[in-house]
Amino acid sequence: MKLSPAQLEEFDREGYLFLPGVFSEEETALLRREAARVYGLDREEVWRESSGVPRTAFAAQSYSEPFRCLGLHPRLVEPVMQILDGPVYLHQYKVNAKAAFDGEVWQWHQDYGTWARDDEMPEPRAMNISVFLDEVTAANGPLIFIPRSHKQGVQAAGHDLETTSYPLWTLDRETVTRLAEAGGVVAPTGPAGSVLMFHCNLVHASPPNISPWGRTIVYLSLCHVDNHIRRFQRPEWVAHRDFTPIEPLADDCLSALAAAQESRGKEAS
Repeated sequence: MKLSPAQLEEFDREGYLFLPGVFSEEETALLRREAARVYGLDREEVWRESSGVPRTAFAAQSYSEPFRCLGLHPRLVEPVMQILDGPVYLHQYKVNAKAAFDGEVWQWHQDYGTWARDDEMPEPRAMNISVFLDEVTAANGPLIFIPRSHKQGVQAAGHDLETTSYPLWTLDRETVTRLAEAGGVVAPTGPAGSVLMFHCNLVHASPPNISPWGRTIVYLSLCHVDNHIRRFQRPEWVAHRDFTPIEPLADDCLSALAAAQESRGKEAS
C-alpha cells in the first residue's frame, strides 16, 4: 500500500493520518479473537490495569501467529517505509485494550521522548502505525492528538511511575495547554479495520473508558534500521533488539490465516 502525495503532505503537516477501511471485517475478526486469547495468557508481556483487566500485551508477534502476520503486513510496513525513506525494523509491538468501564488513562506524552530517554534512539526517525480492532468512538477512550505538535521537537517530561501500571515520560499541564492552544485537540474515530499512523513526536494521550463498550488497538512502532536503539535497559519484549529489516508478507496473509482457521473449525464440527 502506497500513500498519495496529498496523504504524505497531510502527514507531514498534521503529524498523523487516518485511513478508514484498510482491513476487512474478516481480518479484524480474526485479530479480535486472537486479542481475547492473548489477554487470557499468564505471561510477563501481558500488563493489566489495577482492576485486573488487560491494559496491553507487548511483543504479541512472538507468541501469536495472527499478530506475527499483522506485524509483517504490507499495508502497515510499506507506508512507513515510504515516510521514513528506507528499510525499517520493529522497535515495539503493543496490543492495547481499553476495557469497558475499567480502561485507564494513558497520560499526555511523546513516544520518542521515551525512546530517546530510555532506549537511546538517536533521532525521531520512527513512527507508529495502528489498527482498530473495534469501532473507536468518542465514548470508549479514543486516542487524542495535538495536531502539529510534532513540529515542536522533544518536550521536557517527568517520569510518572504512579498514575497507572505502566511507567511513562509525561508532559505537564502547562506544556499541554501551550501546545493545544496552538494546534487544538482531535480524537480520530472510526470503524474496526481503520488504520491510524502518527509521528513519534506527536503529543498524544487517551482518556479512561467509562463506557460499556471496550476497544482494542494494535500498535506497531517502526524505526529506520540506521536509527536503531543504543541502550538495552528495558526488557527485550518492550524495546526489541532485532534490527533486521522487515520483509513484508503477502497482502492476503491474514485472510488466508482466517480461511484456514474457518476450515479447521468446520472439520472439527
